[in-house]
Amino acid sequence: MADRVLVIGSGGREHALAWKLAQSPHVKHVFVAPGNAGTADNGKISNSAVLVSNHNIVTQFCKDHNIGLVLVGQEALLAAGIVDDLRAAGVRCFGPSAKAAQLASNTGFAKAFLDRHGIPTARWKAFNNAQEACSTDFPARVVRARGPAARKEVTIAASKEEACRVVQEIMQDRMFGEMVVIEELLQGEELSCLCFTDGVTVASMPPAQAHKRLLDGDQGPNTGGMGAYCPVPQV
Repeated sequence: MADRVLVIGSGGREHALAWKLAQSPHVKHVFVAPGNAGTADNGKISNSAVLVSNHNIVTQFCKDHNIGLVLVGQEALLAAGIVDDLRAAGVRCFGPSAKAAQLASNTGFAKAFLDRHGIPTARWKAFNNAQEACSTDFPARVVRARGPAARKEVTIAASKEEACRVVQEIMQDRMFGEMVVIEELLQGEELSCLCFTDGVTVASMPPAQAHKRLLDGDQGPNTGGMGAYCPVPQV
């Protein structure tokens, strides 16, 4: 393990990574860029103002501060290829390449990958035309688009009319992008089963369940996550 570690991101995910890394006797210090209030001057953890959107600046920061390992939690930066650039500069980095990150950042790419490899997934179709998208006849609909900074914008539509309104906003007003994926809504428990892998070995973490909807009783708009709990009694 490296003496000095840089964690890139500003959310709860990066806070948890930094907190756990700091517990290792092999880690002397954890920088978090840009970090948040929970990672500011917290024992072995401190925030850094390094401009993470500029990969050359991040690379130079790593060399100037003898960073032995970088962990990237921010999805937009993974999609932008920060891991590729850091590795090319000789900086050890934990995270997927830009090509692999498409599985999380590009819904159309991910769904086509699932179909191509026979992995079960909800019925879906990608659209670049709002009128064609509004003609989708799935019994229940999930509208997905790639939003600002590669954030996935997800709307669970209660009716065909609502789905069509969301599509119009996305494609005609260009709120989030120029392509949408509409898929069938699957009913039931939704779990996240995450794994670590080096390309050969797979180590699974316990399943977790996120609180996705804004309001109690699975009501309200879908969010990026309102917290999660683990272990999950359903599994």
